[in-house]
Amino acid sequence: MNKKVHVKTDDEVIVINGKYRGKRGKVMQVSPSEGKVIVEGVNIVTKHVKPRRQGERGGLIKAESALYASKVQLICPKCGKPTRTGKAVNDKGEKVRTCKQKNCLAQFK
Repeated sequence: MNKKVHVKTDDEVIVINGKYRGKRGKVMQVSPSEGKVIVEGVNIVTKHVKPRRQGERGGLIKAESALYASKVQLICPKCGKPTRTGKAVNDKGEKVRTCKQKNCLAQFK
């Protein structure tokens, strides 16, 4: 199985299908082995938390849950559109991700 994910932590992404389609958010965590990402403000679930120590409160907590990386698409910082990424070599000789939108070719950090 392919263990690569097209997004990295702190990338701005948009959800392209499912219940949260069209929502934008920042990638908080990436799990390449599962092919999943956790996006800020997307896929909110309610967890039941039991108190572990005396005096600690239990209850319901809302938290982000993981979703498949194939359901999100990277947003270009220059043109602001959802895009696929290409690879290029910059002036310093480093490999960088680039925007594939027509007439954009912005570089991602």
